[in-house]
Amino acid sequence: MTPKKEDYLKIIFELGGRKQQVSNKQIAMSLNIAAGSVTEMVNKLVKEGLATHTPYAGISLTEEGVKVAEKLVRRHRLWETFLVEKLNYKLQDVHSDAEVLEHVTSDNLMDHLEKFLGYPDHCPHGGVIPDKLGHYEEESHLTLADTKDGSELVVDRFIDNHELLAYLADIDIKIGDQLEVLEHAPFEGPIKLRFKESGEETSIGHKAAHYIFVKAF
Repeated sequence: MTPKKEDYLKIIFELGGRKQQVSNKQIAMSLNIAAGSVTEMVNKLVKEGLATHTPYAGISLTEEGVKVAEKLVRRHRLWETFLVEKLNYKLQDVHSDAEVLEHVTSDNLMDHLEKFLGYPDHCPHGGVIPDKLGHYEEESHLTLADTKDGSELVVDRFIDNHELLAYLADIDIKIGDQLEVLEHAPFEGPIKLRFKESGEETSIGHKAAHYIFVKAF
């Protein structure tokens, strides 16, 4: 399987494709590629029995696709954890090196790395890390963009995207932050937020809000 195909399986998994349908637009935005390229790759995944596609609805992973994605996600996120916690990488800079490492890592090395890290169950950007047997907690698939004004939420995870993570570092939004949604500006404008602990306010762009997953507290 090519690295490019693996990237698609991982992002579909990350966007919730294990239990719901993910749109071509979501995949394209997350991978920073053209929508036409997504259609071509999705067709390949469908032919190989790794995904299903419903026109005008979206893409989801098959049972086999989920198994492959879980293994890929485990490798990638364990390496991300190692690079951030042990080598002091910045979160927004970790993806590309983790991508290289995951493709040259044996199952035996993966097991030893997991033990060395103390069997982490989440990576630095909040994504679950499946264990060796494929067990993991269910992730939140509620995005900040889909919340209502007045909601009180905690930041659960971010999509693993360099531009997004650099942007969030600039405005200092982190995993575990408790937020109140003050206002969704019209015409896909920014979302105004208040940090519950400090009372400070900030705004986040409409596009970025689609890749920040939250849950009620």
